[in-house]
Amino acid sequence: MLEEVERWLAARSWSAADRPLDQLLDRKRATGTTVSVVLPALDEEATVGRIVEVIRRDLIDGPAIPLVDELVVIDSGSSDGTAKVAAAAGARVVHRDEVLPRIPALPGKGEVLWRSLLATTGEVVCFVDADLRDFDSAFVSGIVGPLLTDPQVQFVKAMYDRPLGDAPGQGGRVTELVARPLLNLHWPQLAGFVQPLGGEYAVRRSLLERLPFPVGYGVELGLLVDALHTVGLDALAQVDVGVRVHRHQDGQALGRMAAAIYRTAQLRLSRGHLVRPELTQFERGPDGFVPRTHPVDTEERPPMAGIEEYAGRRVA
Repeated sequence: MLEEVERWLAARSWSAADRPLDQLLDRKRATGTTVSVVLPALDEEATVGRIVEVIRRDLIDGPAIPLVDELVVIDSGSSDGTAKVAAAAGARVVHRDEVLPRIPALPGKGEVLWRSLLATTGEVVCFVDADLRDFDSAFVSGIVGPLLTDPQVQFVKAMYDRPLGDAPGQGGRVTELVARPLLNLHWPQLAGFVQPLGGEYAVRRSLLERLPFPVGYGVELGLLVDALHTVGLDALAQVDVGVRVHRHQDGQALGRMAAAIYRTAQLRLSRGHLVRPELTQFERGPDGFVPRTHPVDTEERPPMAGIEEYAGRRVA
């Protein structure tokens, strides 16, 4: 590990307990910094309501002043009761297609996160996946904390244990097999991030609006790499929030995720010749193995600062 990264680990890795909620509320009162929490959601009615309830109870309705000013669920086309459950629990629900309607929406998590910048107003934007179980509000307060207490910090990732069933520490298979090797080999300054692909992170809007967003699964790696190049390692940080329990995807879905992440990395390594943006996987059928070819997410949205509607909102 680079000496620079060892120093960064000592200076920019914290625990959520390092910044108690009372301390964060004092800083928020003093600075007036506004915080938006965004939950991108697709068919998550089983979990999204509980997450919204906990955030409202602990960080909006409970404290003397709210730590979170805005709680928004961006529904990317759910076929279940996600939107109804989220609204009943106290979130503002926005459908992906209602945001920036002149640009047809593409499928993918990154698309939803990109559009969320137009659907929110907070100076700090905190993303939280909507499939988390046993959710604790420290997932939000922990990663928002450094942005309220240290003006030099601009991007904070959550770190946590990821069990796979009853096996501790065996989750995050794409992280260990794809993302971590890519980062260590090509962006060794980012080798200290425990969960580089984690969906829980808080970022200053002033940085997010300058970054391109891969529309699919590559969004977490893309934002992290581009943030490093934009503001430098010392502006990045991570906070231990405990254990993350969520729904795990099957091996083929993980393969498609891995391909998108590799494509995102490859695009950042070279703007020249690109790898073939398709992935062929195999499923056993009645007559043997059948090839199934899937497109790999290749689209990226430009920095939001260059979008006319976003610029117009800031002027207004």
